Amino acid sequence: MNKDLIELDGAIGGGQILRSALSLSMITGKPFRIHNIRAKRSRPGLLRQHLTAVTAAAQISSARVEGAQLGSQSLSFAPGAIQGGDYDFAIGTAGSCSLVMQTLLPALLQADQPSRVRISGGTHNPLAPPFEFLERAWLPLLRRMGAQVEIELLRHGFAPAGGGAIELQVVPSMLSPLHLKAPGVAHNQLATAIVADVPGHVAERELARVGKRMKWPEQALKGIWLDKQIGPGNVLLLEIACEHVTEVFSSIGQSSVRAEQVADQAVEQARQWLHSGAAVAEHLADQLLLPLAMAGGGSFSTTHMSEHLDSNMQVIQHFLDVAITCTQTNERVLQVELRRR
Repeated sequence: MNKDLIELDGAIGGGQILRSALSLSMITGKPFRIHNIRAKRSRPGLLRQHLTAVTAAAQISSARVEGAQLGSQSLSFAPGAIQGGDYDFAIGTAGSCSLVMQTLLPALLQADQPSRVRISGGTHNPLAPPFEFLERAWLPLLRRMGAQVEIELLRHGFAPAGGGAIELQVVPSMLSPLHLKAPGVAHNQLATAIVADVPGHVAERELARVGKRMKWPEQALKGIWLDKQIGPGNVLLLEIACEHVTEVFSSIGQSSVRAEQVADQAVEQARQWLHSGAAVAEHLADQLLLPLAMAGGGSFSTTHMSEHLDSNMQVIQHFLDVAITCTQTNERVLQVELRRR
């Protein structure tokens, strides 16, 4: 590790601090050391999905790593050249495939050749973007920026069993700035309740609640019953396609939570965004930040300053010479702009 090492305090946020640092380190070639990894979480340090992200990043960038052990709260990472190719990474638990994929994608866009990456673990997890969010909300915006990326759901995987898998295909490509002013008129809505080894009435009740609260017609309510061997698992997805952006809101069913409560969680997220007039909601906001920083500019509005958005801005500015400004235009809308210094 050299004297130009970037020092990070992981206590300013959760696992996203580490994931963003890994992405940024690979694309800039700058080494970093992070302490207090996930210090404020109930189980601090590296969990299996974080460790998989580290080892996967190290493999595609021939990095030198210190501290890559389960439970470790400190890590040093010094990348080499990014190498495309075929990769398979197994989390080994129901840890999120999506979060590992989002760590690797920015670097693979700058690799020396196309890549195919298969990641196994959880595909629909609490506190992580489900596959459909990546496919229908996040990646379409990256494609508008110039990214040549395809993603496929190979198998569903729910906590605690896991067993799911996704496949990512990336062609090296340059990103261009993107400016999102407003979502535009909504032209399609779809609520999808997915269940596996869960009573069928759970999906029916979730969809009935969404239909009542969102005033969506019956044809916008869809139930999917998967093979029992995949479960137990349940996820509710609300997809709202507008002129300029598509948002996907989700809620994961749990044994102690009534179906109506699961529906209400997703509905409240969707309604907050729809009533705000902001271009993107909370989760899409913080996940757009790094691609826009790579592109050297862009702008969007969102509903509020989340912990993830704030901590991601701090990490990005350690690695890239990008100015990020946030302006509260009214009580419901935060305007975010990025530009090269």
